[in-house]
Amino acid sequence: MASPKQEAHWAATRSLMIITMLLWFFFGTVVFAFGEQINHIKFLGYPLAYYMTAQGSLIAFVVMIFWSNNRQEKIDNEFGFSDVDREDD
Repeated sequence: MASPKQEAHWAATRSLMIITMLLWFFFGTVVFAFGEQINHIKFLGYPLAYYMTAQGSLIAFVVMIFWSNNRQEKIDNEFGFSDVDREDD
């Protein structure tokens, strides 16, 4: 049986995972589903849907990886499950 500390850690981790997956879904699917409607918006001189297809979603995914990793490290530190303080034997 999991301790209350482990359950709180998992709840925070689960919330982060859900937010990350929703962002991934948004940048991977929703932006392209409305491509025709957002093409009138220009970003760096290109239609927004074209830019998101060419580079924007890739940049968003890389930023999400670093953000998610940083946030998970904070969650681990908060609940005492961090690997940073442990020494390699």
